[in-house]
Amino acid sequence: MLAQKSPQIEKAVGILKVLSQDERTRLLYEEREKARRDNQARFEGAYEQGEKSGESNKAIEVAKNALKDCLPIEKIEHITA
Repeated sequence: MLAQKSPQIEKAVGILKVLSQDERTRLLYEEREKARRDNQARFEGAYEQGEKSGESNKAIEVAKNALKDCLPIEKIEHITA
């Protein structure tokens, strides 16, 4: 059978079976999918925030080191922007 050869088709067949069941089952499936998507979005948002925080921390360290080396403020602003 074609579904056994392709993971995407197999997944689609599974979803079709769920959606063709009774309304309660379909609503439960849709709630689970929404929760999964919401969790994924929260995870991605937290990851992006962590990356931005890491970039900010790196800029602060660069600025501190540049100040120790007596670089002019204008130069520090340029290299940390």
